[in-house]
Amino acid sequence: MESGRIDVSTLDGPFDLQSTLESGQSYLWERADGDGYTESAAHGGDAWYETVLPSTPGLVDQPTVVRARQRGSVDAGTIEWEAGGVPADAGGDGPAAPTESVDGESILTHLLRLDDDLTAIYDATDDGALLSRAYDRYRGLRLVRDPAFPCLISFICSAQMRVSRIFGMQRSLRESYGTPVELGDRTLYAYPTPEALAARTEDELRELSLGYRAPYVQRTAEMVASGEAHPDDARGLPYEEAREALTQFVGVGDKVADCVLLFSLGYLQAIPLDTWIQTAIGDYFPDCEGGNYAETSRAIRDRLGAGLAEREEPFGESGPDAYAGYAQTYVFHHLRTDGD
Repeated sequence: MESGRIDVSTLDGPFDLQSTLESGQSYLWERADGDGYTESAAHGGDAWYETVLPSTPGLVDQPTVVRARQRGSVDAGTIEWEAGGVPADAGGDGPAAPTESVDGESILTHLLRLDDDLTAIYDATDDGALLSRAYDRYRGLRLVRDPAFPCLISFICSAQMRVSRIFGMQRSLRESYGTPVELGDRTLYAYPTPEALAARTEDELRELSLGYRAPYVQRTAEMVASGEAHPDDARGLPYEEAREALTQFVGVGDKVADCVLLFSLGYLQAIPLDTWIQTAIGDYFPDCEGGNYAETSRAIRDRLGAGLAEREEPFGESGPDAYAGYAQTYVFHHLRTDGD
């Protein structure tokens, strides 16, 4: 595999790998030591994280193993990475190995939003004591750009579940139905394709502890596998139209749709109104309670939205409230880990 280093000091703002990958916005990365999502206030660690990225238009043409760890501080440390693509003609009796050359730095920059100006986002969205405490506590947390289908399935599984349980479900799906990839003496697993999940029965998925979410996962995978719909189809639509488009998938309401928009499709103004954000609205922003999801969403986006100029996002729409989702993610991670 290829390897390299990224100096955090060259980025626009700080970066913290652990809080980015263990803050409840992505369930697609494994921590190599097996301790992912075991710490509550995850921040500042130096463990390796790894994932098998599926073929992603404009980024990689084949399944690709990506590994990263951070050494040193969130302002002046180093991101070490390893990456390799799995050959298209790989086969045989055992798992394939990632032997193809890839641009690991570009892949990480995309997946972990290393191209965001985090300092400017802090300055533009720092409104009040709650956000200040969250920013100080988890300095360097960035949003992610996960592949759309795995992100969609992950958040269909998230209803009424703790982040550690959601992560466990996604690991079970990968290990049961994903393509194995050889990494030294270990085996990693790609996220299952839509076709692989569509072929499963409800009972098979329930055996992986998906519960009532099992038929939602199976039917949504079937929709994507058959070409009936794909979450990528929402890219480029005006924000609220994109959210509505994603609710066509079985098991997807407004909150899950907002998660996919924020953590995959680049709509940085999206604020998933989960229990923690509803608590924050009640305690800190009661004037934003609009009586229904759409009105509350508009009010809290306006309240937390950044005063930065509009800019073109590679995926999604950007407007004057485009960085509200950053504020939401910090507040979510802060309150979920017993912050006040």
